[in-house]
Amino acid sequence: MQIPGSGGARRLPVLALIALVAMGGCEVRSRSDRAERRRADKAEAPYQADVEEGLGAAVAILIDTSGSMRDDAPGDGRPKHVVARQALEQMLDATDAFVAKRPDFPIKIGVYSFSSDVHELLPIQTYDRQRIRAALASLPRPGGGTAIGDAMRDARPALYRAGVFRKHLLVVTDGENTRGRDPETVARDIFTKSEGAVQIYFVAFDTSPAKFAFLKDVGGDVVGAGTGPELRTALDGIYQGKILAEAVDAGEKEPVKK
Repeated sequence: MQIPGSGGARRLPVLALIALVAMGGCEVRSRSDRAERRRADKAEAPYQADVEEGLGAAVAILIDTSGSMRDDAPGDGRPKHVVARQALEQMLDATDAFVAKRPDFPIKIGVYSFSSDVHELLPIQTYDRQRIRAALASLPRPGGGTAIGDAMRDARPALYRAGVFRKHLLVVTDGENTRGRDPETVARDIFTKSEGAVQIYFVAFDTSPAKFAFLKDVGGDVVGAGTGPELRTALDGIYQGKILAEAVDAGEKEPVKK
């Protein structure tokens, strides 16, 4: 004999279970939504230094080793990658005199190469002439595409581990981006999230600087260089005239000698 109302009694636990499942689903969606909002907030948040920062300058040098860098430099019988390596070595020679004059203002250098992929040849560290020359000597043979945006994005975090206030990306390239992220998008992202703390400089070697005109909008600069001597002049102008000169700018002057 069926007990009156027993069917309704059996249905109640089922309805309660359905309600619990629905509530659980809402809670899961709520957690997922919160996590998604946290990820979005983090993606838009300004960069934070990994270590305590002090006086000094960090420079990530990004060198194009794409296939076109095998070509001879205009007015020179040597390939562009050889000319670029020598010009960078000569540019960095100015660091010795600067460090002797300003031992209280550390200069930290990192070296990266990029073609279709990005390679860290020297992590950003206190300037050491021999290590830098060894890193430049280990540049890969040219080949592949030109991943400028990827190189900028990969090198940027190291600047925030360097422990210095002033941060710079210096890119030497002979062409436009052909692989990976768009360098304009990356530059604008870096400018926004670093709040202008990362300065970006390009040297357009045997290519039109107009391709990188967007740098003007993000506080950076691009200099054209059609020949080897022009490349050397452009690099010296950026490194000595802007990066090293910042030690004197913004009130970071040498102590007055008594």
